[in-house]
Parts: sequence; C-alpha cells; structure tokens
Amino acid sequence: MAIYADDLMADKKSQLEKIEDICLPNEVIRAVFDLKGRGTGFLGITDKRLIFFDKEFLNGRKAMVSIPYNRIAAVGSEDNKGLLVRRGFLVTNRLVISPIGLEAKEFEFRGGDKAHLAHNIIMEYLLA
Repeated sequence: MAIYADDLMADKKSQLEKIEDICLPNEVIRAVFDLKGRGTGFLGITDKRLIFFDKEFLNGRKAMVSIPYNRIAAVGSEDNKGLLVRRGFLVTNRLVISPIGLEAKEFEFRGGDKAHLAHNIIMEYLLA
C-alpha cells in the first residue's frame, strides 16, 4: 500500500486514489496535480516516479504512464518574460519532462505555483 507524505498536496481525491491504486508497496505519494489541456488529466509525483493519466497514449487510448526518475533527462520551464506580475522562469504553469529516448511530455498545471512546486519536488529526486 502506498504511503502519503506528511506534506502531501492533492487537488482531487479521486485522482489521488487512482495514483494510490497503482503504487508499489511503501511507495510515497508526494503530490497529485490536476492538469489542464486535452491530453493529460493529472500528474502524480512519488518518491520513485512520475505517474500521469494520458488520454491520448497509443493512438488515442487512455493509459496510466510511469516515468522513473532515472529515465528523466531534463525538466524544463517556459520563460514568460511578457508577464506583468513577475518575470522569469517558474512563473509559468507549464513544465516539460524529457524522458531518455522518448518524446518530451508537456504538463499544463492549474497555476504557476503548482508548476513550481512540482518542479521542486521532481528536482529533489533528480539531484539526490
């Protein structure tokens, strides 16, 4: 059974339950973010991998997809210099994850603060 992190962030309980259902025993769920856009429904971040629901995986079929941290080559954030409130990186609501040997995957969060939090959690594991 999965373990919830003390600082767990989850936008929707139903999405958290779907991530929990496919977690390995003792896998720690750090966050589950509801996403915008037509391709991806939500992103789960655990201590072992990223898990996302992809509505357009394999010719339009729905699938839960996992990317282990050791298969991530890069994490990118859009530079929004045109924004009036704040300028620079990590004010955007989009992150791009580049898995080794696969096409990059873009995630559109419901707010720059959630994208920033996701970036920080992912980088904790990539830089460990």
